[in-house]
Amino acid sequence: MSGSQANNREDFKMLVADVSMGKVGAVFVLEASRLSRSCSDWHRLLELCALTDTLIIDEDGCYNPHNFNDQLLLGLKGTMSQAELHFIRARLLGGKINKAKKGELQIHIPAGFCYDDEGKIRFDDNEQVRGVIQLLFRVFKEKGSAYGVVDHFGVNKIQIPKRGYGSSRKGKLIWIRLTLSRVYSVLQNPCYAGAYVYGRFRYQKKLSNTGQVQTTAVRLPMETWHTMIKDHHEGYITWEEYIANKKILANNRTNREENMLPTAAREGMGLLQGLLICGCCGRRMHVKYKGKNGVICAVYRGNTRQKWGAESKSCSPIPGSPVETAIVKRVLEVMEPAQIEIAVKAFEELEQRSHMLDRQWQMQIKRADYEVQLAQRRYEEVDPSNRLVAATIRETLERRSNSIKRSTEPI
Repeated sequence: MSGSQANNREDFKMLVADVSMGKVGAVFVLEASRLSRSCSDWHRLLELCALTDTLIIDEDGCYNPHNFNDQLLLGLKGTMSQAELHFIRARLLGGKINKAKKGELQIHIPAGFCYDDEGKIRFDDNEQVRGVIQLLFRVFKEKGSAYGVVDHFGVNKIQIPKRGYGSSRKGKLIWIRLTLSRVYSVLQNPCYAGAYVYGRFRYQKKLSNTGQVQTTAVRLPMETWHTMIKDHHEGYITWEEYIANKKILANNRTNREENMLPTAAREGMGLLQGLLICGCCGRRMHVKYKGKNGVICAVYRGNTRQKWGAESKSCSPIPGSPVETAIVKRVLEVMEPAQIEIAVKAFEELEQRSHMLDRQWQMQIKRADYEVQLAQRRYEEVDPSNRLVAATIRETLERRSNSIKRSTEPI
């Protein structure tokens, strides 16, 4: 366990408490400077040892912190120990950066990819995993928003895979329900565009309310990434599509600064939501609904904030029905020569999407059937000669049988 911090070192805290209460006569260590690599914790321990006349003994000698010369030597050892920790960390980090510049550092890759025998990134062998990732990008291209992707997966009851962390679940494929944060992580990950990136996050340390040091990850802008190698491996989308997806996500934010780019469609029946610009104030017009359930009759409103003085302007609300009728009529006139082609493409897109959904359900049924067969084989392959396993299974079955009998007995 590292001695850089005393937060997670309960034994060190106990040692400091015992020294401060005068219960310790001497502290025996293999190397005094490695008792704590933090100068603040080290000097606090030295002050307590000096007040309670506690000795510090290691393989080099015996030190009395109450003596000025011994205290000076122990302080120098603590400073060198902290500097040594910095040198070790710098060498390790330098080795990682050198491998990352060549694209050879094996970083955590998202679901849909895996490493081959040579350490190169390639598509996952599982066909269902590849199909779900492809479906996610296709649905986002159609819906134009992350909420639309979550809703589509939720309605069709499609799960998304992820790789587990930790010793027991490391690398294991886990199927979970798709969430909004998961959609953002997939769309903003350049690995899906075939790029190798190192240094997308910076880790910052801060003190919590309890006084412990917490580490948080901060996402960095693209221009500050340490290493970025395009076309490093095969991707599910192109780099141009990745940039376009990030722009769509940025434009869909409701708390962003005002701009002239269209926003994503939201709830309600308004056809022009997020598209109209007020000719009076120059700001984007908002939609307000009236009528049944408050989502039928649309009214487009400009900037409601007033400006007094010479620049005073008043933005009047505009009924949605006349404006939408005129714009829809004009759009149909422009698109009339290509209506048949557009209808055919739309039908093909719907048919392809339906085929992908059916394919996902078929693969999910196959995966469930495999898990059932695996559990059946494990149950049947229990060795009767293994008395520990057989006894455990017998006791479990007996408990279940007794509980069932008790529940079925008449009162």
